[in-house]
Amino acid sequence: MTATGTGTGASPRELVIVGASLAGLRAAEALRAQGFTGNLTVVGDEPRLPYDRPPLSKQVLTATDRPASTELPLPDGLDIRWRLGQAAVALDPDTRTVTLADGARLPYDGLLIATGSAARGWPAEQPPPRGVMTLRGWDDALALRAELVPGRRLVVVGAGFLGGEIAAAARERGLDVTLVETGNQPLERAIGAVAGTFVATLHREAGIDLRTGTTVTDFHASADGRLTGVRLSDGTEAGATAAVLALGAVPATGWLAGSGIAVDGGVRCDPCLRALRPDGTAVPGVVTAGDIARAPQALADGEPLALGHWTNAVEQAATAAHTLLHPDAPRPFTGVPSFWSDLHGVKIRSVGLPGAADEARVLEYDLGARRLEVSYHRAGRLVGALTVGRVSRLAAYRQELQQQRLLPTPAA
Repeated sequence: MTATGTGTGASPRELVIVGASLAGLRAAEALRAQGFTGNLTVVGDEPRLPYDRPPLSKQVLTATDRPASTELPLPDGLDIRWRLGQAAVALDPDTRTVTLADGARLPYDGLLIATGSAARGWPAEQPPPRGVMTLRGWDDALALRAELVPGRRLVVVGAGFLGGEIAAAARERGLDVTLVETGNQPLERAIGAVAGTFVATLHREAGIDLRTGTTVTDFHASADGRLTGVRLSDGTEAGATAAVLALGAVPATGWLAGSGIAVDGGVRCDPCLRALRPDGTAVPGVVTAGDIARAPQALADGEPLALGHWTNAVEQAATAAHTLLHPDAPRPFTGVPSFWSDLHGVKIRSVGLPGAADEARVLEYDLGARRLEVSYHRAGRLVGALTVGRVSRLAAYRQELQQQRLLPTPAA
């Protein structure tokens, strides 16, 4: 193997991945596939092997029996040293060590940061009453599922992809659901007003009480501290036996304080996914991938963005692994962002960055047939596309977007 971990000609022997996540596992697979034969350690704050998160807001919530595990399959030959149930608490790039919660210090030749993000909690200082939940991990999904009893009342705060899927799953389970959204339409910032209106109609036709242009201002609780309802900013109230905060995610960067790595809205990185200092220079031997990676997006004119998409985590993992093994010959990440969501039996699929557009062009809008096609443009050029019931049409959009996604490789 000719790859180097330090840029000095010596092959790396100790690689550490912080984050037993989808991106972390796929990076481990890529490292082995690309010829790394040294020691590979994966650190995870949960006491679980890597598992798939998208089913948590779908199949896990709607399963009639105890839901099957979403644990990701582990290929043979990975030869990983697992450090599970031990969060990383500090990083020292100068000595190339990661410190864990139990005090252990892991030396590395190369480090991949894939710690993802955490659910955003209630912003007020006073914690909400019992029954107000978030959904990020497996235990969260099981706890929420236990609340989804037919006839109960659920309030979901935030009508983004996660909030919409939770609301749809709860409605399928027979709950009365109120979905609260600050914007004029669900997902308006992500996919625009037209597609947002389409999604809003899906929710309302399913019997969900969608409240737009408002938010929760306070919670009501019983004498024993259990949630009984919410007060909204429009002055109305809604009863609730449980509530879910779907307010977005917070990058898990707290453990990087004092490391010298730029962590504004995620780990800042260059097109090759090398972690950066605040001055824009690369931190030797450190790369990042997945939700936490705030990488330049050509479709947004090079603006650095962190994307919490499944495909993004998978595709970035391979690029980060290559950069880690070949620091003197890195390749830029050229994947086209994509995402999907299932709502009320409808499959929503998208490529590119619809949220970066300044114009949306509606090519088909047939609510009765559950079909929608929208292309998104920025300064006249294509930056994204979204379909409902027309997934085959995305291939041509993806091909065009791939040509625009290429960024020049920065100097090593």
